[in-house]
Amino acid sequence: MEYVIGIAIGLVLGVAIGYIINRYLLSAANTKMVETAKIKADSIIQAAELKGENIKQEKISKANEKYQQLKERFEQNAKKQKEKLDSMQNRVKQREQQLASREEKVKQETNKLRAKQTEADQLKESLSKQLAVIEKRMEEIEALRAKQVEDLEKIAGLSAEEAKEKMIEALREEAKTEASAHIKDIVEEAQLTATKQAKKIVIETIQRTAAEHAIENTVTVFPLENDEIKGRIIGREGRNIRALEMATGIEIIVDDTPEAIILSGFDPVRREIARLSLHRLVTDGRIHPARIEEVVKKTEKRVEEEIIETGERTVIDLGVHGLRPELIKLVGRMKYRSSYGQNLLKHSREVANLCAVMASELGLDIKKAKRAGLLHDIGKVAEEHSDLPHALLGMELASKYGEQEEVCNAIGAHHDEIEMTSLISPIVQACDAISGSRPGARREIVESYIKRLKDLEDLALSYPGVMKTYAIQAGRELRVIVESEKVSDEKAEKLAFDISQQIMKDMQYPGHIKVTVIREMRAIAYAK
Repeated sequence: MEYVIGIAIGLVLGVAIGYIINRYLLSAANTKMVETAKIKADSIIQAAELKGENIKQEKISKANEKYQQLKERFEQNAKKQKEKLDSMQNRVKQREQQLASREEKVKQETNKLRAKQTEADQLKESLSKQLAVIEKRMEEIEALRAKQVEDLEKIAGLSAEEAKEKMIEALREEAKTEASAHIKDIVEEAQLTATKQAKKIVIETIQRTAAEHAIENTVTVFPLENDEIKGRIIGREGRNIRALEMATGIEIIVDDTPEAIILSGFDPVRREIARLSLHRLVTDGRIHPARIEEVVKKTEKRVEEEIIETGERTVIDLGVHGLRPELIKLVGRMKYRSSYGQNLLKHSREVANLCAVMASELGLDIKKAKRAGLLHDIGKVAEEHSDLPHALLGMELASKYGEQEEVCNAIGAHHDEIEMTSLISPIVQACDAISGSRPGARREIVESYIKRLKDLEDLALSYPGVMKTYAIQAGRELRVIVESEKVSDEKAEKLAFDISQQIMKDMQYPGHIKVTVIREMRAIAYAK
């Protein structure tokens, strides 16, 4: 269109110029000027045609570029649509394959059920036939027995019941006579010697087995070279001491006591971990939250190794062989536990030695008695939580790890939870009482206090999402550490309220207990 317009413009210009020239020529009548004007008009027309051609080529080029752009865009859209269709077709095929696979599994399960049903029907039919045959045989046997009884009654002139009663009466009278004579002799002999012999055995056992007694406290004093270290332990705005308390579950008391801080907690294992960790941090000099967590983890591993080493050393000292590694670890854990304030490992070693002496005096198996005495309280250091009494829990653990029936029974019966089935059981019970009844051996108040704190921690630990629980400040505060992925901020508030209500409902305690739920979000990345 523009090309046509250009040509038209050129023609109009040419006609106008020609008209002017013609008029000029007519008026001037000058042939030379007319020729000159024609030449100029021709040049103008050629220039107009050339310009029109250039415009035409430019427009055609732009139209081609636009066409190519539209074509490429259309091809891209078409390609995307094709990819979407291919993807949808693939998903449809996968879904069809999954449905076919499920259908095949359902068919197989159905066939299996039908086969089992058929087999069960056949077995039922076979049992029914066997039962019918047995019932028939029983009827035949009963008839034969009745006939034999009838024949015997005719021969003896007595009925079966009468003959049975006479025989039983005769045997009873004879047994009474013999038993009375034996019982009289035994009672007389026992009265003369039993009490004296029993007292002698117990007194000799106690005298031959003397053990030291350690009353467990709930605090550990950590000495310092100078009071300046207290500031480094506390850290900026208390971050170091908070990190240490959170990692170990031990309350760290920094007061005016010169060159010392106090580690308070009812769990001796945690106190030992806190003490060793603090010693390493103070010696190293680098005290910050990340370093604290690293040192506490290493210390926990070290204490675990020490527990195993203590268990191995104990069984070697006592000559108890063949214990499973799990039981050796439980024996080692006794070092960090107490029973009514009495160190549990020392108590168990003493009971084992007492049992060995008593078994020797009574002519029983010394090794079994010593083994049962050592293991009788392992239920108190079991890592898994259970509602069973510690004696029954210890019996289950011993049975689980391959201990003999006599040893298991002695463990389970030493507090009369089950019936005693061997002579070792009363020996373990007596030796346990002897060890616990020594003057100054036990302290009831500490044990009940520790049990209350343990129950407090276990109560909070039973809620979902709770990772760790620590009872601190003598049980006046319960810190509950939750997993940030499972417990939101709103749930943390509700959890604190629920735990406080549960404590008020289920526990008895003096004063108030503060429940603190801690939810911490950490993001960790590594630059490699």
